[in-house]
Amino acid sequence: MGYCFTDLTTACQDDWRAYIEHDFVRQLGTATLPEDAFRHYLKQDYLFLIHFARAYALAAYKSPTLADLRQAHEGMKAIVDVELGLHIGFCREWGISEAELATLPEARATMAYTRYVLDTGSRGDLLDLHVALAPCLVGYGEIANWLNAQNTTVRGGDNAYDAWIAMYEGEEFQAAMRAELEWLNTRLADVTPARFAELTKIFRGATRLEIDFWQMGLDLTD
Repeated sequence: MGYCFTDLTTACQDDWRAYIEHDFVRQLGTATLPEDAFRHYLKQDYLFLIHFARAYALAAYKSPTLADLRQAHEGMKAIVDVELGLHIGFCREWGISEAELATLPEARATMAYTRYVLDTGSRGDLLDLHVALAPCLVGYGEIANWLNAQNTTVRGGDNAYDAWIAMYEGEEFQAAMRAELEWLNTRLADVTPARFAELTKIFRGATRLEIDFWQMGLDLTD
């Protein structure tokens, strides 16, 4: 019997729940997150998106098939041509100019996470890279869904962060998440127990670095 993505989250259950249900996420949902914490996160997330695009470029290089190459191309194109523009506009609404974004120093949590992903992809194969990226692409969709399942989550005009939740609960992002899960499940189904153990180690490392990224925002650390 083959593996699937939920086997990764089950194997890393404590870390996965600590990421999905982090205090940053909880406070974002209850509209109690300090605005400075959200601004700090937004700035660093802009830098993360740039490295995310680089990771898709690496995925293109690592692609063994035309279908994988097309997927990597579309992913990078979506980030560079669409998502970064939307993020810049979102930052502008929070008083963060594009000029400020262009000169931002990377926080240590940002460097640790992005370089981990790129290093994992450089050393390993395409599946290693996708597993390292999964806590972001799949995790953000799950976080939005988890927030919507909580009776403490405030929606609409009473929550300054409602647009953030709406972005990741939206059909475009949820469809991307489902497509990534399908890709991962197809490839995980064929791995051996020893290979799954390697992938679990990668997934756990990336998830812990996502936890650190939330904590960086909450603590305003550089």
